[in-house]
Amino acid sequence: MPAISALAITGMPAPAGAYREVPGQGAIPARKLQSAIMISDRLFTIREEGDSILILDQTLLPHQYATRHLNSLADAAHAIRAMLVRGAPLIGVTAAYGVALALKEGAGNKALLHAVDTLAATRPTAVNLHWALARMYRHLLPLPVAQRRAAARAEARAIAEEDAATNRRIGEHGLALIGKIAHRPVNLMTHCNAGWLATAAWGTALAPVYAAREAGLPVHVHVSETRPRNQGLLTAWELHEAGIPHTLIADNAAGHLMRNGKVDLVIVGADRIAANGDTANKVGTYLKALAAADSGVPFFVAAPLSTIDRDCPDGAHIPIEERDGSEVRHVGGLDRQGVHATVAIAPDATAAANPAFDVTPARFITGIVTERGVRAPDELHRLFEDRS
Repeated sequence: MPAISALAITGMPAPAGAYREVPGQGAIPARKLQSAIMISDRLFTIREEGDSILILDQTLLPHQYATRHLNSLADAAHAIRAMLVRGAPLIGVTAAYGVALALKEGAGNKALLHAVDTLAATRPTAVNLHWALARMYRHLLPLPVAQRRAAARAEARAIAEEDAATNRRIGEHGLALIGKIAHRPVNLMTHCNAGWLATAAWGTALAPVYAAREAGLPVHVHVSETRPRNQGLLTAWELHEAGIPHTLIADNAAGHLMRNGKVDLVIVGADRIAANGDTANKVGTYLKALAAADSGVPFFVAAPLSTIDRDCPDGAHIPIEERDGSEVRHVGGLDRQGVHATVAIAPDATAAANPAFDVTPARFITGIVTERGVRAPDELHRLFEDRS
């Protein structure tokens, strides 16, 4: 495992042996994170169950906890499109398993291509989806048809395991950013959900938060609600399950908190990062980056290398998913009887724009945290050169 690229952690007394010095990298926690730790029995996103794939239905959170079985290509495509699973890394893992499910009914070239095309059409912005499908296709196409079904399941499992390991390393590198803050607790802000729920394990933007907890560094997280689908509620639910202090805020309160010194750093995830560092993430991220820049708050993006699209020159070339306007005109929650209900907040005739993502220009991003360390946006190419 690569060593954490860390600066000395200051401002908190450390027991003897709690940190060790790495030449040129400062002090890092001597105790490594547990790769298989489950911070909550309920915090899983996807796993194999016989011939099926079991997922956590995130559309029902935070009010209802339910799992769903995926048994077919159609099930997997629906889970991605309807956002039963969401978050770029988890979308990629689910798509890989979707290919495996598709090949249960036949594993010829036509069936393989149909599975890849069907899944690729579900969500256009998340590059991990297309990365995972391309990997599955390249791996399976040369194999004899009789071997493809078992090979597809094994490759999907490998993608899931690699995602968990990758995110663990993101957390270790991101821990250095938290450790640089002198006072305790460290106040972070995040947007949408780029945590455990968005990945096979650990998360991306929240991986450093879990790493900080393992290292004994107190943190508090400001969680923006993230309209219109209120995915910040997933982050609040996840942090509650993990026992990490957090505060849910209205999206429009973020700038106020930053301007008044209530935020030490912002860490968000990404759905696609262009070669120049421009980053597509859940709509509203750009506004937080602008507020952070004006307030002098460091703004970081945490994502695996698979989210970097080196074939995409800049943010202007990132396709932005446009979702149905009904998501803006309606809001879901519990009624007075505790039953999940959807309420109209605007007449159906009201025109509504609903871009799912926006693009934050690289100039507003302090650094991008990957499994190979932290780099400025204009140094992304070095991540693919670094092998340490």
